[in-house]
Amino acid sequence: MMKFLIMLIFVIPLCFMKNMFWMVQMILFFLVFLFMNLSLNVNMYSNMSYMYSCDLMSFGLILLSIWICVLMITASENLFKLKFYDSFFLFNIIILLLMLYLTFSVMNLFMFYLFFEGSLIPTLMLIIGWGYQPERIQAGMYLLFYTLFASLPLLMGIFYIFNEVNCIMIYFLKFFNMNFYLLYISMILAFLVKMPMYITHLWLPKAHVEAPVSGSMILAGIMLKLGGYGLLRIMIFLQEINMKLNYVWIIISLLGGFYISLKCFCQVDIKSLIAYSSVAHMSFVICGIMIMNYWGFLGSYLLMIGHGLCSSGMFCLANINYERINSRSLLINKSMINFMPSMSLWWFLLLSSNMAAPPSLNLMGEIMLINSLISWCSLSMLMLMLVSFFSAGYSLYLYSYPQPGKYYYGMYSFYMGTSREYLLLMLPWLPLNILVMKIDYSMIWF
Repeated sequence: MMKFLIMLIFVIPLCFMKNMFWMVQMILFFLVFLFMNLSLNVNMYSNMSYMYSCDLMSFGLILLSIWICVLMITASENLFKLKFYDSFFLFNIIILLLMLYLTFSVMNLFMFYLFFEGSLIPTLMLIIGWGYQPERIQAGMYLLFYTLFASLPLLMGIFYIFNEVNCIMIYFLKFFNMNFYLLYISMILAFLVKMPMYITHLWLPKAHVEAPVSGSMILAGIMLKLGGYGLLRIMIFLQEINMKLNYVWIIISLLGGFYISLKCFCQVDIKSLIAYSSVAHMSFVICGIMIMNYWGFLGSYLLMIGHGLCSSGMFCLANINYERINSRSLLINKSMINFMPSMSLWWFLLLSSNMAAPPSLNLMGEIMLINSLISWCSLSMLMLMLVSFFSAGYSLYLYSYPQPGKYYYGMYSFYMGTSREYLLLMLPWLPLNILVMKIDYSMIWF
């Protein structure tokens, strides 16, 4: 694992050299294919070096992190053209990728906390430095304080565990059973805010709307998955108490998912709508993890990977429209099918994956989550039907509202999609629909 870490560190000087923007992107592409060829032990951690290692769950999420960072650079061509602090932007992305790589690969719980919080700083820099509106400062503060407020109890919880059992290596904690209410709340609160669970979700739409396209992609693609990854890791030693309290989180998530799905129909900002749909999907993931059965864990992991690819693709599309029209309003983005028919096809492909249509990973994840939830309590079927139905509803709303109709005459500049943009849309969509053929790999971890 250290070899990839050192490779990333050596990319940092390239960020500050002239005309190295696309070179850094190519190196990250190369890193993806190197990482894909990593030999993994099926049952436990492998590739151990120092305190870093990799099992199948962290493997998938690290791969997703590198992939989305490649897409972020591809999507931010405008920064390179305008020379808008592009070197510092690349440096920011590499530091963010380093933090994410370390978060997913570290085995020590305290170091995990350190890198989990460290990834917040480059994200904040992206929103405040390259965001669009003046409200981005407020959005950044929301993001910072929501996350930090919930994270201090997590740190206290880690110290308490170390004091009690003299061990904070994630692998060995599975031999312990911590049956304490206060510890349980303090350990999972930070992850529920990061997911974000309904009630603690207010920072997410703000951050998404104010962030540049790269910020939105990393927020939707990886930042929300940090919470799910943390929950999957710590549930191992909080099993007993979770069985007593899990119904609270499941009820909040199901009702919240339903309410947020309805709220999606009220949005007029494309980015805001996609951000709220992320909250609805993550409520499914929380339910799957809290149920603590095989299908739930598996479904939540698959939905995290699928949603990471799908939502980052949709934010790319929203940005492509924004670059043409200079507005993200659904009322002004009209008749896009006349201007960019091929982009309408990409909207359709990504939104169909978002509503869990075959053959996407989202479909597999949702089938598993629905199975696990109904096996836990058959009454939850009612809420599941509503959430699934409305998720298809707002996806169709987002597709059918901007595509047909009369176009806006105030639109002053316009051009068709470039090859870079088509590549940018294909790279999330292909793995999202092709990984279904190798679904067994994601099952082996469990």
